[in-house]
Amino acid sequence: MENKNKKLNTELVLNAYRAGLFPMAENSNTSEIFWVDPEVRGIIPLDKFHISRSLKKLLRKKTYSIKFNYNFEQVIQACAEQSEQRNETWINQTIIAVYSELFKQKCAHTVECWVDGALAGGLYGLTIGGAFFGESMFSKRPNASKIALVYLVDRLFERDFVLLDTQFLTQHLKNFGAIEVKREKYIKLLSSAVSLDRSFHGREPFDEESGLSRILQSNTQTS
Repeated sequence: MENKNKKLNTELVLNAYRAGLFPMAENSNTSEIFWVDPEVRGIIPLDKFHISRSLKKLLRKKTYSIKFNYNFEQVIQACAEQSEQRNETWINQTIIAVYSELFKQKCAHTVECWVDGALAGGLYGLTIGGAFFGESMFSKRPNASKIALVYLVDRLFERDFVLLDTQFLTQHLKNFGAIEVKREKYIKLLSSAVSLDRSFHGREPFDEESGLSRILQSNTQTS
């Protein structure tokens, strides 16, 4: 179910997420926004998150430097770009402007992978209470968005979050343990999560060694 547009602002966006809706644009060139209220919602149960053996090997190589909330503008702009894997994007200038303001309000966050001083991949999303709402991710180098997702889940565990909302279910996310839940169940999970007092912010700069150690010890491993 899609609900048509009101003028987008930060308060409206946060209230919409609390009610189970999220905004999208038809493409990057339009200024219009519509509201999405899916009958089924993609989530990653944090206690079921798993990492393949091959990805664990990549994590041990420490190819990327991990940063949180370092360059939101660069991340959201990269997510809005067309690529070989993505012919069109739902992120328009209206969304960029409002989510950039949400970042200033410490409601929007990034996980970023850097190498040789360049942004290689990452993701961004919103937090309300104990819920993280994943918005978009990108990779300019191999597996960068996957590694960003792994470090996101580590941060959510560390901060006692209880809900990771992926909006939709893709095969890429299924590989990490993502599932679909019906709207009624999602709303119950959402109501419980947003009522909690949680903070995404941690000690910065991020302690990569401690994070990697937690990841390699605690996550379910698959082939």
